[in-house]
Amino acid sequence: MLSRPRASRHGGRLRRTHGSALVEFALVTPLLLVFLAGILNYGLLLRTASCVSSAARAGARYGSVSLTNSLDTAGIQSAAANSVPGFQSLTVTSARTCNCSDGTSVSCSGSCGTGSVRVYIQVTASASRTAIFSYSGLPFSGTTSTQALMRVQ
Repeated sequence: MLSRPRASRHGGRLRRTHGSALVEFALVTPLLLVFLAGILNYGLLLRTASCVSSAARAGARYGSVSLTNSLDTAGIQSAAANSVPGFQSLTVTSARTCNCSDGTSVSCSGSCGTGSVRVYIQVTASASRTAIFSYSGLPFSGTTSTQALMRVQ
């Protein structure tokens, strides 16, 4: 069964409403595309943050296995980079710190009067992220950074 376009009586004349959906679609589509682009940018930013966090944890995990690994800066950087394959612009730094059991800082070659020296490895990972679409007032570009601290076994 064929249907005819709807018509309404307004002021004694018939007025067709056939093209109104096309006009509404043309007005709403740019807003939906901007909204979709924002979601895409935010999703990529979350991916960057997740990868940077994972890399810092992987580097700290490698360094916390032994005292030898805690001094292996290249190994820590390699473990961090290998945990997020294909990820670009990742920067990894590590630092080894030592504390006494009461929390006071001490040299790693020193000793504590109240107990043993606890060795910690701190890995900082950072990566820069640029937005696919740029918006004025909405910063989707910048550097994401995170730290992971683990006690060396």
